[in-house]
Amino acid sequence: MKKKWSGERLETFIYSRDTIEHLHRYAIAFDFIKGKNILDIASGEGYGSHLMSKIAANVSGVDIDNESVNNANKKYKADNLIYIQGSATQIPFEDYEFDVVVSFETIEHLTDHETMISEIKRVLKKDGILIISTPDKKYYSDLRNFNNQFHVKELYKDEFQNLLKKYFHYCDLYIQLYLKGISIISPENLESKIQDNIFSGDYNNVVKINLNPLYLVAVVSNAQLNKIQPSFFDGSNVILKEAYAEMQKNITYKVGDFILKPIKILKNILK
Repeated sequence: MKKKWSGERLETFIYSRDTIEHLHRYAIAFDFIKGKNILDIASGEGYGSHLMSKIAANVSGVDIDNESVNNANKKYKADNLIYIQGSATQIPFEDYEFDVVVSFETIEHLTDHETMISEIKRVLKKDGILIISTPDKKYYSDLRNFNNQFHVKELYKDEFQNLLKKYFHYCDLYIQLYLKGISIISPENLESKIQDNIFSGDYNNVVKINLNPLYLVAVVSNAQLNKIQPSFFDGSNVILKEAYAEMQKNITYKVGDFILKPIKILKNILK
């Protein structure tokens, strides 16, 4: 039976823009995690922790949903990978245990942001790194007049930065844009330059188009950080799978309608 997606957590049967954006965030984390001890706090379905375990020394995925934790432990098996039930505001590990903490699209699901960041700082080593993302409320919700039912407290860019700077000396902020299967992550100070140089059109007209960065990605630490260069994620394979899934839906509908049509006609005749 085909699974039904609630929309709360990204799952591996979903192929969409969300897939591309999530995978790109894990991709940029790879530069920081090789041979390190990693915590993925709200690990969800588990695919991200699994990806990181391929190059990290150890990865611990923590999620508040026990069913997700159990499923992840069954699906993804490696000697350096484990999934544990726990909360982002009460992380089930000792102080100074991790080199890197990764937390993508989590903080907006909580009201107590201060406790979450404080807990992350507690379990990080003194020179540890946090890589964290969240929607920018201005572009994600306000300008689109959009309400995500699973988000309880979204942040504007300044609020996000100020929160992180309260706990860490260094905070590098990046923005994430999306354009027809391509995800772009770049330093915040390149936002306007990128937005001013994106075009679309056809044989009749070519125009500049405006892209709004729906998501913010921050890399923070109490030690100096290596800057992330602008990066791109080619999501063409994901888009093809999404298109194929839609095509299957259409074929299924057409076949079902073809099979049932004679029955419908017969029922009308016998009325």
